[in-house]
Amino acid sequence: MAAFMIAAAHKSSGKTVISTGLSFALSAPDCRVQCFKKGPDYIDPMWLSAASGAPCYNLDFNAMERRELVDLFASRSKGAGISLVEANKGLYDGVDLAGSDSNAQMAKLLELPVVLVIDTNGITRGIAPLLLGYQGFDKEVNIAGVILNKVGGARHEAKLIAAVKEYTDIDVLGAVGRNSGLDIGERHLGLTTPGETGALHETIARFGEIVGAGVDLEKLRGVAGACGFSEASEKTVFSRKTDVRIGVVRDKAFGFYYADDLEAFGAAGAEIVEIDAINDRHLPQLDGLFIGGGFPEMAAAELAANVDLRARLKSAIQGGLPTYAECGGLMYLCKSLDFENQTYPMVGVIDAEAVMHKRPQGRGYVSFSDNNLH
Repeated sequence: MAAFMIAAAHKSSGKTVISTGLSFALSAPDCRVQCFKKGPDYIDPMWLSAASGAPCYNLDFNAMERRELVDLFASRSKGAGISLVEANKGLYDGVDLAGSDSNAQMAKLLELPVVLVIDTNGITRGIAPLLLGYQGFDKEVNIAGVILNKVGGARHEAKLIAAVKEYTDIDVLGAVGRNSGLDIGERHLGLTTPGETGALHETIARFGEIVGAGVDLEKLRGVAGACGFSEASEKTVFSRKTDVRIGVVRDKAFGFYYADDLEAFGAAGAEIVEIDAINDRHLPQLDGLFIGGGFPEMAAAELAANVDLRARLKSAIQGGLPTYAECGGLMYLCKSLDFENQTYPMVGVIDAEAVMHKRPQGRGYVSFSDNNLH
């Protein structure tokens, strides 16, 4: 299997832009690129999916058992020419101080060679001790190459390459200069989504052209070919019930879904019915409803304006329609949504008001256990 991980020393190093560009540049009729994201993450996989033309899957230590991670990676990589796993934050970052949920641990579990994307802004010779430190911190992690990102020019690039070659045994796989054509906007949850980008195909093609020109793709394929992963996946067998229709609200306000969750519905025999909360006026006949996360605050006026659908959703849910909503979907089911000093009416199933603050009020993992009320 040919596979590798794109990681970095810290967040906002440009991993997603580089990964998106590589996914596009490496794709060919005879080479399907299969992308994964070390999760939890909904936004970056949207970019990787758009670039590769196939679903991107999350790999998340905190939501999945080791066996599930291995099986998902193996099953979705089957038949791919190359698999790319994008890390989150820095290579050794994670919730656990011991690193059990880090990107490095994922690379070891899946036997992935790691390519570090280094934000070189303001650094020259100092890149060498940085790389040596990352190599020495965990010698079981195979750091097989480095991509120099946000390089200031030819002179800067030459100094960086000289330092890496003089002091380390890590291959420089390429250099990508500072370029406004590679910019993606950011907000409190990370990057803006592809759906908010005008001329999406042109944007991703531009990423592919710039990144592909700066990175030695043949060298990168050689790195990927050294992946040691060879496990076969175990298939889950579902009992099928083909007359179940599950509504999934999917539009520019709601788009945070894991591809394998939706695939599991289909594998179990459910029909997925997509609903646009902004433009659809009627609710189709459903046996269940799934409203994922997203950015409802960015489309609050449009969601509020769809009075017909809001009323029909409220009636259906109060009438017993099984419904699961999370994150932005949960906000949508509240009485109202406050954003930038404006209050917008929402569905009103939950007797609460959702309020958006300028900064996140807290995020992370929450553990729960059953009690006698569940």
